[in-house]
Amino acid sequence: MAKFMKMLNNISRSQAIYRQSRIAVTDLQTGHYAFVLAICRGPGRSQEELARELCLNKSTVARNLTCLEENGYVCRRPHPRDKRLVSVYPTEKMLAVFPQIRQVSGEWMALLSEGIPEEEMAVFDSVLTRMQARAGELAGRQEEET
Repeated sequence: MAKFMKMLNNISRSQAIYRQSRIAVTDLQTGHYAFVLAICRGPGRSQEELARELCLNKSTVARNLTCLEENGYVCRRPHPRDKRLVSVYPTEKMLAVFPQIRQVSGEWMALLSEGIPEEEMAVFDSVLTRMQARAGELAGRQEEET
């Protein structure tokens, strides 16, 4: 079990390499793919909501959104009900690359899970889901304490 986190990190890095080789968009960095998926699936979310969903700190989200905005992928506007928040929306440019990123991500999962019985994948998904929820709880406590 001690190797578990290293294995997950290696799978994640391998996925980044795979996606980078399969997606023909030169002005997106590997870390931006998660932003594309999250923003296109939930347009108008606040930067804070994105930070929570992607498990990133607010300054990292702000930096990435600035880069995406400068490259024409997102626009940020004041939240319609709370002017203290900033809502993030995909541009046509982001919406155009979204299907390709989603497709390549699906291909990766199909290739990665090839040969593994569905029942085993269901158990694995259940365990990972519970671990993710627990990790979120623990991270949330750390944020509250700081």
